[in-house]
Amino acid sequence: MTGAAPQPDRRRLLTAGAAVLGAAASAQLWLPGTARAAATPLPDGVFTLGVASGDPLPDGVVLWTRLAPDPLNGGGMPDTTVPVEWELAEDGRFGRTVRRGTAQARPEFGHSVHVDVRGLRPDRRYWYRFRAGGQLSPTGRTRTAPHPHRRGGALRVALASCQNWQHGYFTPYADMLAQDPDVVLFVGDYIYESTPSATAVRRHEGIGEPYTLAEYRNRYAQYRTDPGLAAMHANAPWVVTFDDHEVDNDYAGEVPQDPGKQSHDAFTARLAAAYRAYYEHMPVRATAVPDGPHIQMYRRLDFGRLARLNVLDTRQFRSDQATSPAGAEDPSLTMLGAAQKRWLLDGLHGSPARWNLVASQIMMAETDLLPGDGKLWYYDAWDGYQAERNALLREFAGVRNPVVLSGDRHLTMISDLREDFADPGSAVVGAEFVGTSVSSNGDQDQAAFHAQWDPLKADNPHWKVIDAHRGYHLFDIGRSHLDAQVRIVDTVLTPRSGARTLARLRVESDEPGVRTV
Repeated sequence: MTGAAPQPDRRRLLTAGAAVLGAAASAQLWLPGTARAAATPLPDGVFTLGVASGDPLPDGVVLWTRLAPDPLNGGGMPDTTVPVEWELAEDGRFGRTVRRGTAQARPEFGHSVHVDVRGLRPDRRYWYRFRAGGQLSPTGRTRTAPHPHRRGGALRVALASCQNWQHGYFTPYADMLAQDPDVVLFVGDYIYESTPSATAVRRHEGIGEPYTLAEYRNRYAQYRTDPGLAAMHANAPWVVTFDDHEVDNDYAGEVPQDPGKQSHDAFTARLAAAYRAYYEHMPVRATAVPDGPHIQMYRRLDFGRLARLNVLDTRQFRSDQATSPAGAEDPSLTMLGAAQKRWLLDGLHGSPARWNLVASQIMMAETDLLPGDGKLWYYDAWDGYQAERNALLREFAGVRNPVVLSGDRHLTMISDLREDFADPGSAVVGAEFVGTSVSSNGDQDQAAFHAQWDPLKADNPHWKVIDAHRGYHLFDIGRSHLDAQVRIVDTVLTPRSGARTLARLRVESDEPGVRTV
């Protein structure tokens, strides 16, 4: 990986080192669990939350699990550090083991385990598993990134976001599993912080919104018990970032949605709890160990010379949202903050890749909600930060094949990115795919959606596809073009559903913009 996020400070490194002590260096024998059982007998079902992997490099990948036999009630583990053996092999039967060791599942990290395995071969599939207290985890499958200098090849990426437990089952993951992507990109709203609803399809655990670490842990654990989500985590590496609902709807930096009800101190305590629980449940590196109410999330991953993926953090560094069109045009407002913006531009302009992907939690293309003259925008999206968004789009004109992958909207919205949305004749500088939600908003009335949104197409001529089904997007990226499928399911109101391709689109290399196929 080149051009990664800024180096963490010494305090973060010390904390991170403690979190993964012994994770990747040990080479102990993989003995039967009865011979290497934990000193304290563990409850049954410690691997209820499954396994996952993430952030693939040419020579490494992060392996994850969390010991939680009673997942919705604090985890149910003894208040002690537990050794967890791990093994990684070149085959699913573990006949060709290439790495093994012992990690420490610590109570202060919710007995989560993050193993940063290195020394692997590029562009290879591997299988992995864990053992603790004589219990064996499910087997996971992962894949490393291609060699840094490889120019050819292909990459299959699934884009997902917005999975509200209460709005429906996570049925799109069964189809995603069948499509077998090389990597899953999840761009936010992995959980929802909303209170339990008696009328929901599936009821949130607890009695209210989460505020404490224990409450966020329980909410993440509930989501991790979804079988479709668990199966997809076990089948491919994930690259994740968060949006707002992992903490508090529409928060900006250290400003909550309702500052009159959450003091600054109370909200920063909530941030610290939410970010800690996020780290504990995601397959991310130790650089993401939170430092109180701060977490390092923006980072860069390279897939040979084919694709560079810039993962943004559009929550921690943003100015508070505007409330009017004039406010949205304030040049002092920032979505990224100065340091992250420099990092992004350096990574884009210095990229050796043919495709430069930007994972943005929120939509970058314009959404003009006012028919006819004038503008009305969503201020929580990039539209609310006009000056910074427009400057970034001007930079895109000098970047090879920029493609933005977004979420948040609970809709499919696929657009050309123009240098100036105020001028429909301005140059097209890139493409954006806003993926629909996994389950958020449930099964929408499609006729009502189109009655509301189709009249806005004339004011948004850059839109190519808009739709309100649930699902995800699937990308096949090669040297000459990027092919996209909008994969949708029939329903999220039942645990199983049929799936189909709603639309096919293509971005040609060195020809900015997107067209339907």
